[in-house]
Amino acid sequence: MVNPSKIVEGGIEYSIGKFDGKSVVYDFPKILIYLDAKGKLLFGKDFKIYEEDHEIILKLCNYIVKDKANCERNEIDPNKGILLSGPVGCGKTSLMRLLKNLVPHQRPYIMTPSRNIVFGFNHIGFKTIEDYGNGQFFCFDDLGVEPIGRHYGKDCNVMGEILLSRHELFLKTKIKTHATTNLNAQELEDLYGNRVRSRMRELFNLIAFDKNASDKRK
Repeated sequence: MVNPSKIVEGGIEYSIGKFDGKSVVYDFPKILIYLDAKGKLLFGKDFKIYEEDHEIILKLCNYIVKDKANCERNEIDPNKGILLSGPVGCGKTSLMRLLKNLVPHQRPYIMTPSRNIVFGFNHIGFKTIEDYGNGQFFCFDDLGVEPIGRHYGKDCNVMGEILLSRHELFLKTKIKTHATTNLNAQELEDLYGNRVRSRMRELFNLIAFDKNASDKRK
C-alpha cells in the first residue's frame, strides 16, 4: 500500500504527517522541511522558505491536502480553484509549482504562463481558447500582464475568454482552475470587465500576499 504521508526526493524519504491506513494527519513543520528540500531541487540551492510567508503557505497547504476544518476556518472553499495574488517577486509561481508535489496521488495541474497562451492565439487563433477550455487542470501564471491577442487583424482578450470557458467547464464538471497574478481585484476588473470578474469570484478562492511582501529575486 502506498503511504501518502511519505515522499521520496533525491533518494531521501520525507515524512509530511502520519497515515493511519485511511487518511493522513499532516504536520505543517514537516511539510515546510519537505517544501524547502523540494524547492532547492526545483529552483536551485538558493531557494528558501521565508518565515514571513508561513501563514500563506499554511493556507495553501490546507487547501491542497483538503483539510476541511482549516479551510472552513480560513473561508476557503476546497471545491474552487486558487487565485494567488501578490507583488512581483514574492514567490507566487514557485509556491504553485511546489505545492502540487505535496499530493502526488492527486491529478496535477499544468503551470502555463498567460503570455504564452496569448502568443499561441496569435499564431493559431480561436482553437487556443477551445484547447484551454478542456478538461485539463491548469494554473495560469502571471494572469493580467499578458498582451491583448491579435489574430488576422482581430483583437481578442484571450485570457478573459478562457476564464469564461473555464467557468462554464467548472459549472459542468467541477474541474478547477488556478492562477497567479500581480494585480488586485479592481485592476483585474478593469482589464477583463465586470462579467469575467464575477465569474472569477465563483471560480477562485483569493489568497493574497501582503502588498509589502518582499521581492525574493533581489
